[in-house]
Amino acid sequence: MNRITFFDRQHHTDFIMFSSSHIVAMSLVACFCLLLYGARFSLRSNPGARTFVRLLLAAVLVFSEGGLQIWYISQEAWKKGSSLPLELCGITLLLSILMLLTRSRLLYSFLYFAGTGGAFIALLTPNLVYPFPHFRFLLFFVAHGGIILASLYMTWIEGCRPTWKSLFFTMLCLNIIAALVYAADRALGANYMFLADKPGTFSVLDYFGPYPYYLLVEEVFAFVVFLLMYLVFFRLPQRFSARHDRRRRIM
Repeated sequence: MNRITFFDRQHHTDFIMFSSSHIVAMSLVACFCLLLYGARFSLRSNPGARTFVRLLLAAVLVFSEGGLQIWYISQEAWKKGSSLPLELCGITLLLSILMLLTRSRLLYSFLYFAGTGGAFIALLTPNLVYPFPHFRFLLFFVAHGGIILASLYMTWIEGCRPTWKSLFFTMLCLNIIAALVYAADRALGANYMFLADKPGTFSVLDYFGPYPYYLLVEEVFAFVVFLLMYLVFFRLPQRFSARHDRRRRIM
C-alpha cells in the first residue's frame, strides 16, 4: 500500500488540483479572512490585541519561509536555482513580514495588489506536487494564506487603502523586480518567476501562449486583475456610499 509521508522528499502520489484537500485548504484560508474581517472593529479598539495579531501573522510568515529552507536542507534538496525566495510569492512573503513589523504604507501600496493578487492566483493553481498531508502542502497554503491575511490586516485593521497611484506603482515595481530576477536567472541558470519557461505543473500561464509571448500577456492579465481588485473592493463601494449619503441629505 502506498504511504504518503509527512516530511520526506520522496512521495508516492501527486497533488491534484481542485481535489477535496485543495478545496478544503482554500476554504480554510477564506474562513481565516472572514474571521479577521469579523474581528476588525474589536481589534481596532484594542491596541494589545491588534499588536498580537500583527506579530502573529509576521511570525507565521517567518515560520513558512524558515520551514521551507529547513526542509530543503534536511532533504538535501537545496539548490541555488530553485530554493532561493526569488519567486514572486517568496518576495512578497518577505516584504509582507517587513510591512507587518513596520506598518509601512508604502509596502502596503505594492503588496495589496502584488501580494494578495499573486497569492490568490497561486492558491487557485498551485505550483505544487506534494499532496495532503505532506509538510510542503501545509506550508504552501499557510504561506500564501498568510500573504493575503497580511494585506487584509493592513486594510481592515490599520486603515490602509490603495489608490490609482498604488496600481501603477505596483506595475512599475513588478517590472523592476522582474528585471532583477531575470538577471539572477541568467547568472544562476534558473527559472525564478517563470521568466524563462512555464512551470511544469498546470497554471494560468498555460492559457497565455508560448514563450516569450506569455510574459506580455501575463503583464496585461496582472494589470486587469489589479484594476478589478481596486474597482470592486474600493472605488465602486466608495462611489455607492457617497451617492447614498447624498440621497440621505436630500431626504
